[in-house]
Formats: sequence, structure tokens, C-alpha cells
Amino acid sequence: MNNGAKNIKVLVTGADGFIGSHLTEMLLSQGYQVKALAQYNSFNNWGWLEDVKHPSLEIVSGDVRDAAFCRHITKDVEIVFHLAALIAIPYSYVAPESYVDTNVTGTLNICQAAMDNGVKRVLVTSTSEVYGTAKYVPIDESHPKQPQSPYSATKIGADAIAMSFYNAFKLPVVIVRPFNTYGPRQSARAIIPTIITQIANGATEIKLGDLTPTRDFNYVKDTCRGFIALAECGEEVIGQEINVCSNYEISMRDTLNTIAELMGKEVTFVEDAQRLRPKNSEVFRLWGDNTKIKSLTDWTPQYDIRKGLQETIDWFTKEENLKKYNIVLASKSPRRQELLKGIGIEFSVLTKDVDESYSSE
Repeated sequence: MNNGAKNIKVLVTGADGFIGSHLTEMLLSQGYQVKALAQYNSFNNWGWLEDVKHPSLEIVSGDVRDAAFCRHITKDVEIVFHLAALIAIPYSYVAPESYVDTNVTGTLNICQAAMDNGVKRVLVTSTSEVYGTAKYVPIDESHPKQPQSPYSATKIGADAIAMSFYNAFKLPVVIVRPFNTYGPRQSARAIIPTIITQIANGATEIKLGDLTPTRDFNYVKDTCRGFIALAECGEEVIGQEINVCSNYEISMRDTLNTIAELMGKEVTFVEDAQRLRPKNSEVFRLWGDNTKIKSLTDWTPQYDIRKGLQETIDWFTKEENLKKYNIVLASKSPRRQELLKGIGIEFSVLTKDVDESYSSE
């Protein structure tokens, strides 16, 4: 799919989120006309798109759970990048039905709408969590799917819905499967931002869950470049599931020690049994094989783990960036520290919840 001089109209769902906002900016920088979907809310807040201004950007608010709305926003669009999803693994344990509604039904609505409106390519965002703990490494696209959390189960379901539209109706679908993406604007619940902000606020001992699992971390700009490469390449990617990964694994303990080293701090990371995932739910090893995407496109990672972490640290240690989160800095009072511990945060940063599960989005 050679886009030439671009000027092509695309839709990005989940554009107000972490990866979606970076993808929106990258598409705009490359000459695309972008319709960006932000989750509707009564505050009329566009998330990470609030500060993005561009003449080729149209921001719309709505919800992918609404089929009629999906038909409306996919009109006159050539490419759909479908990123809208609920992604926090811990919350999926207590509210699984909401994940089915957004992740499975939302994907169904987007696929149906794209088919009705003749969209030329639909890129559906998967996750490495669908593989579960690796049965072999590196994990290629033929690896068995293992739903080890309600979240991963809904993503497996969403991928299957999308592929059914390709098989039954020839909808030009590509399943884009990013491994663990990190970088600026990532949720403050996620492990890397949480550790950076705690270290920056003076923490010398931090309690966490199991630190032995390995992850294939990918800097957000590399992930976005993967999406665009798969949107622009030939028809051979249609109907394919394709990993976007670094082909490298690192343990959580080594990742956190690297963060502390790059920040020039001495920090002890302590495993806390109360912070472990439910039994049989932890994904212990993720190491992706990127042979397929490299054979189909000219994509290759541009960031190694140290370079990506350094850029992430630089961003999260700037006060003006942290102000954009719903964050309350803790006082040093014992009462405030107890409140923080009660919701899973040992020091300094208070958010709605903390996701130490190292998920892929």
C-alpha cells in the first residue's frame, strides 16, 4: 500500500492515550490527515491530545462501544488504526465484563463499520499478553494463545473477531501485536513510570511483586513506527498477525536496576508477596521474534533499552509533564504513607491505582 505523498485520511481510535497520542503526532508529521478519537467524558478532555495542535488534525469524542458512532467516524477514511481498549490487567480481574464490552464489542463495531464504509486497511492492536508465558522463545506469531487474565482473553477475542472479518468478508485486516511498550505519557500506574517517579522523589527501598519475569520492552516511537510501516507496506500483510518487538528480553529486576543506574541512585527493590498476580495468571517470560515484520517492511528498532529508558526518565522527571497526570504528591506524614501503602504505592506518588503487571500496552 504505497501512500506516495501521503495526504491520506486516517482514523486513530484511542488517540488520547499513551501509544495513540504518539502515533497521532507521528502520522501528522508524515503528512497524514488524522481523525483522532478521544474517549468521551463530561469534562470534554482530550487526554494527551490536549496540547496537540495541527491543521490536519480533527479530534472527535465518542465511544467504540457504540456501533452507530463507529459507522459515523469511519466514513471517508482510508486507514483505521484501532488502539482503543481497556488495558490495565489488575482491573480486569474485578471488572471483566467492561473489558469484553470495550475490547471485543468495540473491535466488532470498528470492523463492521470499516466494512460498511469501504475502509482500505484496518490495523487492529493486539498485545503480547495473548501468548501468556512463553512455551518457547523467541515467541513468533505461531505461538499458542494462552489467556492468563481476563484482559488477555478479551484481546484474544478481539483478534479473532477481526480475523473473522478478513476470512468471511475479506476486510483488509492486519493484527499488530506490540510487545511491552514504554515511554513518555505512559500510564502512571505502569511499572516504569512508577519506579522513575518514586526514585526521583527520594525512595531508597521500593516494594514490588515478582521481579523475575522477563519482558521484551519497546520504546513507544519504535512501536508507532511499526504501525505506520504495516499501514504503508504491500498487500502481503493483509490477514496477518505481526509482532512488533525488539527480539530481546530483560528481567524486571534488571530493568529496574538499569533505571536506578541511569538516574545515579542507590535503590533496593524488595519482592512483596502481597503484590503478586493471582496464581497461574503471571506471565513469566515474553521475548518476541520480529523476523516477520522485518521481512515484510523496512522496520527495525531504533532504540535499545538504555536509550529508551533515558528518554523516559528525562520526560518523567520534568515537573511540567507530571502536572498533566492526576497526581497528588504525598506528604511525609505517617498517615499519608499508610494511605499510599493501602493502594499499592510505597512512596511519593498517588494515582488511581498501580499496575505492576508489566502489560504490553
